[in-house]
Parts: sequence; C-alpha cells; structure tokens
Amino acid sequence: MTLPNWITFSRLLGIPFIIYGLHNPTPQTRWVCLTIFIIAAATDWLDGYLARKLNQISDLGKFLDPLVDKLLVLAPMLSLIELGQIPAWGVFLILGRELAIAGWRVSQPKISGANIWGKLKTVTQIIAIALLIAPLSPEWELPSLIAFWVSVALTLISGAIYLLPQNTVEDSN
Repeated sequence: MTLPNWITFSRLLGIPFIIYGLHNPTPQTRWVCLTIFIIAAATDWLDGYLARKLNQISDLGKFLDPLVDKLLVLAPMLSLIELGQIPAWGVFLILGRELAIAGWRVSQPKISGANIWGKLKTVTQIIAIALLIAPLSPEWELPSLIAFWVSVALTLISGAIYLLPQNTVEDSN
C-alpha cells in the first residue's frame, strides 16, 4: 500500500474520537473534535497531493479516498442529528446521494476520480460540519445551518452531474 493510501486510511482513526466527543459535548470536547476533524479533512488534500507528486495514483486510492470521505462526513453528521443541530432528512439526502454514486461507480468499467463538483461538495460539507461542531456563539447558528443546506444542495447537484449521461462528440467523417 502506498503512502497516500496510508494517509487516506489514517483519516478513519479520528472518527471514533469525534463520535465519542460529540456524544455528551462540552465546549472543550467540541474544540477537540473540531481539531481532529480539521486534521482528518486536511489529509484529504495531502493524500491527493502526494499521490500526484509521487506518481502513486492507484485504483485503490480512487476507491478508498471517496469512501473514507463519506465516513468522515457522515459520522459527525449523525452525531449532530442526535444533538438536534441538523435534521435527519437533510443527512438522509446526502446519504442517498452517496449510496447512489457509490453504486454507479462500481458499475463503471474504469474507476474515475472525483470531478470538480464532487470536490466542491466535499469542501462545503467540511466547512458546514466544522461550523456545526465548533462551540460558537448563538449568532453562528443560522450561518452554520445555511452552510449545511448549501452542502446538501451541492451534494445533490454533484450527484445529478455524475448520473447525467455524458455527451460525447463523435467524428462525423
């Protein structure tokens, strides 16, 4: 297994700590969870950068990276549902999209990396989760919820873009 794939896999290690810390959160545990989450999310950029720089892009990495991203995003969202910060149906929309795209990807003859919409979706999800985990003042509640709903919208848009038939230009000669 390559270094970028090990870094991808390491993101999984933070998930139990985030879930545990958000079970009965205090401001201090929220800061710890936020720190763990941001470090784990930053490794998403690092593993991709190293895979390209070291010429270690692999089918395992193309499969593992989005899977770990989904777990890193959905685990704290489930905790945030339990805390009453976000509605379950919004997370259900994200989960439904992720399952649909995962099913679509395995039916493809070649594993492809994420497109710009998938990357934008991931970034907005990370921002929303970070805002929702952080023990911010009540003035941040509405901006945090707006960030969450923007991430839901981009999740659905990016899913539709993946599933729409791709137009191909055929040679007319």
